[in-house]
Amino acid sequence: MAHITPFGTTRSGTPVDKITLGNDALTVALLTWGAILQSVRLKCVTHDLTLGSDALADYEGPMCYHGALVGPVANRITGATAKIAGTSHHFEANQADRITLHAGSAGTNFKLWHLSAHTADSATLTLTLPDLDGGFPGTRHLTATFALSGTTLRLDLDATTDAPTLMNLANHSYWNLDGTPDWTGHHLTVNADHYLPTTPDFTPTGEIAPTSGAMDFRTAKRIQPHQDVLDTNFCLSQTRRPLTHALTLTGQSGTTLQIHTTEPGIQVYDGRNAIRPGHAPYEGLAIEAQFWPDATNHPAFPDITMSPDTPWRQTTEWRFTTH
Repeated sequence: MAHITPFGTTRSGTPVDKITLGNDALTVALLTWGAILQSVRLKCVTHDLTLGSDALADYEGPMCYHGALVGPVANRITGATAKIAGTSHHFEANQADRITLHAGSAGTNFKLWHLSAHTADSATLTLTLPDLDGGFPGTRHLTATFALSGTTLRLDLDATTDAPTLMNLANHSYWNLDGTPDWTGHHLTVNADHYLPTTPDFTPTGEIAPTSGAMDFRTAKRIQPHQDVLDTNFCLSQTRRPLTHALTLTGQSGTTLQIHTTEPGIQVYDGRNAIRPGHAPYEGLAIEAQFWPDATNHPAFPDITMSPDTPWRQTTEWRFTTH
């Protein structure tokens, strides 16, 4: 069975557990706080591949998105409002006093999830969000199942609701495959023909632009901090698809991460402001399989509404190799 140990206690006095899963090739650690992917260790690689912390206080503070499941609506909602089934709903404006980012302080990353099942190589976490929590309608039941198979980590996300609502969950892990102070020298490939240009607030302008120049990663490109500003959604498709290879990240060490997902978008963020205590900017790249951001304000974007008769499901796999 999975190895379960106490991880710490929240500011409000709630205990949090750490769940360690492992096989002969891969070991990962999860937290019941935020359904956080806290650690990913590949056999024969001496460093962690994802950016985590051993201090719960970090996850309640500056690392509140590191490794977490963010939602119920990941990314941004311009105007912090949306019309759902004909009714306007207002949310917390936690970015620039006019934008909702990752559902605000009611986000799933700030919740204690319940460990409902586990084996040596899998764990299922569940969470119920009450009606109008954070302004989002519907009593929603969320399930996140992490499972190992060889050097692959799979995440199946499921959600149901008893009223029309919005749903766009995403894992928000940061990756550095070399264990170095920043991700200089990594190569990035994104299998996307289009991306979403953004405003200075990093909200979509509404244009769906062909990938070209600095935003064309269809062929592997060496990346380095300050070279290009990345807080960008790459458009993989217009609808959810069968599990499809979306992105490859390769470190200078030769360690490679392939991400396969059912989602129509994948966000890449350069981590310039996501600073772990004691570390520097640009330490890791956040890579988030998701629906396109700000979809409620752009009718041409894939729809993120969910109803009682349309359950929601996402599958994402992280596949690791090393030389």
